[in-house]
This record gives sequence, structure tokens and C-alpha cells, in this order.
Amino acid sequence: MSACKRLVCLIKPRSLWAPTRRNVSTWSPVGTAFNARPLKRQDFFEKTVGLFGVPELSSPAGFQVAAQTALRKTESLVERACSSPAGVGTVECFDQLSDELCKVADLADFIKVAHPDPEYREAAEKTCVEIGTVVEKLNTNVELCQSLKKLLDDPKTLAQLDPDTRRVAELFMFDFEISGIHLDEKLRKEAVGLHVKLLDLNNEFLIGSHTPNRIAKSAIPQHLHMHFGSEGSFIQVGGLHADSPDDLLREIAYRVYLYPNADLMDCLEELLKCRYKLAKLVGYKSYGHRALKGTMAKSPETVMSFLQLLTDKLSDRTKKDFQMMRDMKKKLNPRNPELMAWDHPFLSGVLRAERFNIEPSLYSPYLSLGGCMEGLNSLFSQLYGVSLMSEHPSAGEVWSEDVRKLAVVHETEGLLGHIYCDFFQRSDKPHQDCHFTIRGGRWCKEAGRYQLPVVVLMLSLPHPTKSAPTLLTPGMMENLFHEMGHAMHSMLGRTRYQHVTGTRCATDFAEVPSILMEYFATDYRVLSQFARHYQTGQPLPETMVTRLSESKKVCGAADTQLQIFYAVLDQIYHGKPQNRSTTEILKDMQQKFYGLPYTPNTAWQLRFSHLIGYGAKYYSYLMSRAVASMVWKQCFIQDPLNRDMGERYRREMLAHGGAKEPMLMVEGMLQRRPSTEDFVEALVSELDPNFDTFIMDSES
Repeated sequence: MSACKRLVCLIKPRSLWAPTRRNVSTWSPVGTAFNARPLKRQDFFEKTVGLFGVPELSSPAGFQVAAQTALRKTESLVERACSSPAGVGTVECFDQLSDELCKVADLADFIKVAHPDPEYREAAEKTCVEIGTVVEKLNTNVELCQSLKKLLDDPKTLAQLDPDTRRVAELFMFDFEISGIHLDEKLRKEAVGLHVKLLDLNNEFLIGSHTPNRIAKSAIPQHLHMHFGSEGSFIQVGGLHADSPDDLLREIAYRVYLYPNADLMDCLEELLKCRYKLAKLVGYKSYGHRALKGTMAKSPETVMSFLQLLTDKLSDRTKKDFQMMRDMKKKLNPRNPELMAWDHPFLSGVLRAERFNIEPSLYSPYLSLGGCMEGLNSLFSQLYGVSLMSEHPSAGEVWSEDVRKLAVVHETEGLLGHIYCDFFQRSDKPHQDCHFTIRGGRWCKEAGRYQLPVVVLMLSLPHPTKSAPTLLTPGMMENLFHEMGHAMHSMLGRTRYQHVTGTRCATDFAEVPSILMEYFATDYRVLSQFARHYQTGQPLPETMVTRLSESKKVCGAADTQLQIFYAVLDQIYHGKPQNRSTTEILKDMQQKFYGLPYTPNTAWQLRFSHLIGYGAKYYSYLMSRAVASMVWKQCFIQDPLNRDMGERYRREMLAHGGAKEPMLMVEGMLQRRPSTEDFVEALVSELDPNFDTFIMDSES
């Protein structure tokens, strides 16, 4: 029986969802699954299958059982890797070892932030620590490293490896090297100590970067108290309130939220010193050089060249954008016209709204969640021959009743994997849009079959109501497409090794598939297939789509320059240590790479949580956008639904995960090797107003 037919048998005829009204036509099964409110299960005797179908995870205690099972298998695999002759089997053994640990660690990493039950979260957190400790030990296991080194040092054996196997072997060796495996025992212990210390510093900084600041109520005008949290005689400020129309509110939020915390400042300074010391210890010029090995950029020098050239090319446009903001602020607040850092997000939004009527509430009725999911299903079907099929989760399989499960099915290849969609708001759920790999794809030689990937997409959307489905703003819709880009990267890859599955690739390449999906999300030829009013069935007018696209170019140079500033700051922090504080560096870089004045007694860097997960790699968003722009313009702008181009995109860029050099994948798709100048030109050209199209659409 084919995988596709097996899947159909698994889908029960009864519905778990209460459909909302659609006056014009019937939703498809995938649309119905998302345009509805969940009904509670009635079968109380149905046997629980455990989270993600893992039987042990029917209770929090199961995490310990799953971890111990993985660790027993790990011991056996380590012994096998160390005793087997060097060859392909060595790499396969390493990958299986990695897979056994990742299947538990990745699942626990998700559950510790997403599960509504604190007992599950606590158990998952303990498992993450336990597995993390084992990984650190494995990365400093000399005998294990020698088994891989023996393979890589033997020219004859190495020549017999296929390119994917050789690259995975080199990536595993890189993991050993950055842990200091090649050092003598004393220095190796020092490297391990730095790793352990960095784990604590990273966690401390992440927590501190999201902790609110507080100030006495008496220091804040009383009419603004209602905008902040309250704690006795103090006001708590937990964000910048960047979109507030009240100038004073924005300024107070900025000054208080970014007020320096001495302990957190010490934490960041120590964190950066430890990263530099560790990088030097294992043989790199700086942490930036270590972090950028294997990326498209390859070195901090290339990154800084890219960011400086982009700054130079945007200079005139950025100045014009800031002048427009000054004029607007003077118009709105003549008594206080100076443009400050807290004005940028709000005033750029005002200018966009003034030039183009893009009020989100005008668009939302056309963008029901179910309609958007139907649109994604149609897009993937036309580009890749892939369908999204709604499945009913078994008892205990999901962590919340409103989680939807999708099977991804190819028209000839059958079932490719599963996507769990945790889309709706709930208390204690992180307010961020994320893609989590739960299980990576790999060929299981021992079982003679392919291990199908499993991922979770997490959003924070409003629930459907009795009278209407969940309606998305254009921003929410683009975020949905963006995250689904990550999911399809995981689904459409068919890598032999899970170590390089899907999004497990260079950071500056990993965002390309997701950003490319944003271009599809704003193309009328794609939107016209699904964007219809949820009550009347009327299509979203093309002029509204054009206005939305053009509005993004308003203040686009200033917005990009702000991202450049963040990326430069990240590079400087992770370069050679300087004899000055992180705040002095920020003040200097803000003047050179942003333009708006630094506000005394603020420390924005203490809220820069990306320094943890994206240390020395924040530039990746800009470089990935440049590549996505080039792919869109060269391959999809003429026909965004072209099947041949979709197949080529899958073959050249999505199929390999991290098993191929990222620049080689880009070169394969574009049929040329882009330069730094090409990246810059791609980003700058995006800001050119498409006046001819806009005038034509406005007149139609």
C-alpha cells in the first residue's frame, strides 16, 4: 500500500472541529481544519499515544525514561564507532548517535517552552540539561574523535566517500575542534570549563534581556500609568511601546526599558570575553571567525564589507527617509520636533499609512486563516506537487487541544513528513513565531526506510469566534508564509544524514526559503487564488495588494539601516576585544551606521537577545534577504506558480539541507556565483518604487 493510501486510511471520517459559517462556498478540508474552533474529545477511553506519538511521553516522568533509553543507545553507538574500521559506516554511526540524542533533546527543547503544564515543562528542562551534559562529554571524547580523525586523515578512504558523507564527517570534526579536542589535557579542561560557563552566562543574559525594568510611579505622569504594569508603588516597563502615538509614552518607555542594569552589563561583558577566549583557545582569530566558518559569508571581513557597502549605497535614501520623519514629527508635535530613536518605528508607520491606505482591518476579512492555509496548499501543489492534508491527532499526541496536525504528501513520493501547527494564543505561551525541528529526516540503514521529519510551527494568532474564523492582518499572513517556508525546507529535503536535515544548515542560508515565501505572500497572482472575503466571497482587490507592496518601500532605507546597525554591533562585539565598554561601542556604531542620536543612560545592547542564538550572525537576515530577492527576480517573478522552476528550486536549494556548501546551492539556482556587490544591489533595488505598475493598478 502506498504511503498516500495509508494516510487516507488514517484519517477518520468524524470531525473534531466545529466549522464556522462561510456564506459563499465550502472550505476545503485543510481550510475547514483551521477556520474552526476545536471540539473536545468525547472518547475518554481512547488510549493515549504520548506527545508526538512517543509512548513514554504520556506523562512528565516519561522524559526521564526517554532520556535513559537514548543514553543507553548512545553508549552502544559510541562503542561501535570506536571499534569499527574507518569508512562510510563511521559517519553513519556518528549520525545515528546524533539522531538518538537529538530526537529527545529537540523534542524536550520545544516542550519546555510550549507545554501549558508546568510539570511537563520542568521535566523537559531537566532532560535538556541532561542531554546537553552528555553532548559536551561526547565532544571532548578523545577516542571517539580519533575514530573520525582516522577516516579524515586517510586519503584513500576519504576518496571513496560521496560528497555528502565527506561534508558530514567534516562537520562532526568541526564540532570536536570547537570544543578543544585537539588541545592538551590542561587546555582541553579549560575549554570545557569555558563551555560550561557560557551555558550559564547565555541563560542569565537571555532571562535578563526580557526582564522588565521598574520605576517609581511618582516619576511617571499619572495619565500614563495605565499603559504599564504595576507592582506596589512601582511601574513595570516591559517593552518599548514603539507604535504608540503618544511621544511622551514612547520616550519614557525607551528610557526606562533600556536603562542599564549593572549586573546584566557585567554578564554581557563576561559572556563576550569568554566567547573570545574560547575561540582563541581552539585556534580562531575571534569568536566571529569561528562562528562564520561554513557560512556563505565565511569571514567577519566579508560581512563588514557587505554592511559598509550597503550603508554607502543607502546613504542618500536613508537621509531622505529621516528627513521625512522629521517633517512628520514637526507636523504632529511642533514643540518637540527633534527626531529620536524612539520615533522611528511609529513615524515610519504613519508615513506609510498616509501615503497608502493600508489599515490592517481593511485586509483582514480577506485573509482568514483557513483561506491562507488553502492558499499555501494550492501554492505547494503547483510548485512541488505537494498537498497539506489535515489529520486528527490521537489522544495525548498534542500538548493543546487547538493544535492542528498536517501530513505533507507528495503526488508520487507519498508521505514526506508531518507539521504540527500550534497557531493560537494561550497563557504562558511565548509570543514569538518559531519553527522547531522535532525529528530530522535521515535514511535508516538499520530499518531500511526513511525517517520522516516532524516539525512544529508556533504562532500567536487570535482564536476563531462564533461568528468569524481567525482573521489575519497582512503582517500575520506574511509571518505564516515565512514560517511555512522553514517547514517546507524541512519537508522537501531528503538528506541521507539527519545532522544536515532541512534547516540544519548555515544560518545565512537557513532564512532564504522562509524569506522567499514572503515574496509569494505579497504577489497578487498568488493571493488571488485564496484571498477572498470570508462572508461575501469577493476577491481582495488588486489595487489593495499593490498599495501594500509599495507601502513597504516607504522609509525602507532607514529600516534597513537600522538592521545594518544591529548587525555591525554584533560583529564588533564578537571581534577582537576593545578597551572600551559595550555601551561606548554602541554609541560609536550608532553614530556611524544609524544616524539618530544615542540617548544617554540607555543600553540597548542589554535587550539584544539575538546575541545569544545569533552571535556574530545577525547579518544573516540581510544576506538571506538578498539571496531570496535574487531568486525571486530571476526565477519566479515572471511566473510564481511555475512547476518547472519549483522543481528546480527544490532540487538545487531545498533538497540538500546543510549537506552542500550554501554558496554552491545559490550558484546552482542562479547559474552564477553572486558577489558582495550583487547582494547589495539586490537589497537596494528593492526600494525602487514601481511607479508604472502602481499608476496602472490605481487607474484600473
